[in-house]
Amino acid sequence: MDDRDLAATPAGTDGAGACPRCGAYKHTPRSPELKRDVTRRINRVVGQLGGIRAMVEEDRYCGDVLTQLAAVESAVKAISRVVMRDHLETCVVERVRAGDAEVVDEVMDLFKKFM
Repeated sequence: MDDRDLAATPAGTDGAGACPRCGAYKHTPRSPELKRDVTRRINRVVGQLGGIRAMVEEDRYCGDVLTQLAAVESAVKAISRVVMRDHLETCVVERVRAGDAEVVDEVMDLFKKFM
């Protein structure tokens, strides 16, 4: 764990619940509004997936199942955009201001996952 990871671990914790890859937490916590929004969106997707599972079990028409799957995929991408925007506005800005140019490679890797 490097100094950035140690600084990112909240005081009084051992890193449990942190990023499994690096053990880091966000330096700037997500706003309560963002957490509520993302949680609400995730809960909606979970509900949609449950409905799709029921559709498959009920042998519903493939086109209808695929339409619902496309809606879930679109909803997940929208969640990703919200989290990416927060990441860029907080974590990335903070690291660039601290002189950490390696964050650019991380952001590029993240963009590759969404393109």
